[in-house]
Amino acid sequence: MPTPSYLSRLARTPAVRALLVQCGAAPLTLALVYLLASLRLPWFYPVNYLTVAVIHGLVAAAITWRVGLAPWWRVIEFLFPLAVLAALALQLPSWIFLLVFVILLGWYWSTFRTQVPYYPSHPAVWDAVRQQLPPPSTSGKPLRVIDIGSGLGGFVFYLARVRPDIEVVGIELAPFPWLYSWLRARLTGSRARFIRGDYEQLDFGQFNLVFAYLSPAVMGALWRKAEAEMCPGDTLISYEFAIEGRMPELVIHTTNGSTPLYKWCF
Repeated sequence: MPTPSYLSRLARTPAVRALLVQCGAAPLTLALVYLLASLRLPWFYPVNYLTVAVIHGLVAAAITWRVGLAPWWRVIEFLFPLAVLAALALQLPSWIFLLVFVILLGWYWSTFRTQVPYYPSHPAVWDAVRQQLPPPSTSGKPLRVIDIGSGLGGFVFYLARVRPDIEVVGIELAPFPWLYSWLRARLTGSRARFIRGDYEQLDFGQFNLVFAYLSPAVMGALWRKAEAEMCPGDTLISYEFAIEGRMPELVIHTTNGSTPLYKWCF
């Protein structure tokens, strides 16, 4: 059985709160539609499904604003009942919905809990991180680098190719991106290694450099984990998202005006 604390944390995630908003909007929408229909207003009566869907969307968007979810959730909440109505009107076969659900689940997995969607970085960022690596070690002990939330593995493959003297690992929770990376590494003979799992369960002390491209929602927890586990001389680099209250040792721009990389040394 999940513990109450876990259920409490789950209920506070934006996606679950958005679902609860849709559920809560339903009885309010029915009451409002009944009231307006009883007045027999010429612009409202007779009632049709499109009108109900629009009212439901407006009510859900208003609740979303009231509970303080991010602005884009208001758009999603408003459009959701209209999308459901459109899907019913198109009379799509039921297996299509199951297929879409499976694909989205495999791609995003527990984004609703982690609040870390798929954010791909690009080669200029990979090269900027490469430039922060020390030269090849003469001690025989390889540098160990990990990309937490590695997605399709582009950064990991790049480092494995340009720095054959280091060990580079990617960890990804979503099944489909991890499977793609793992299969690509096996089929191409790349030295890149991929783990399917949650980086929160990983010991950062195993690595000399941790690269992250996550989300503002998790940066505080990421810092606490890195501070507790990483060793003196190790490095944390985050693309785009800074850590509140923690001044980075270096801010790197790959091009003029580009999104920065933030570097912290322990």
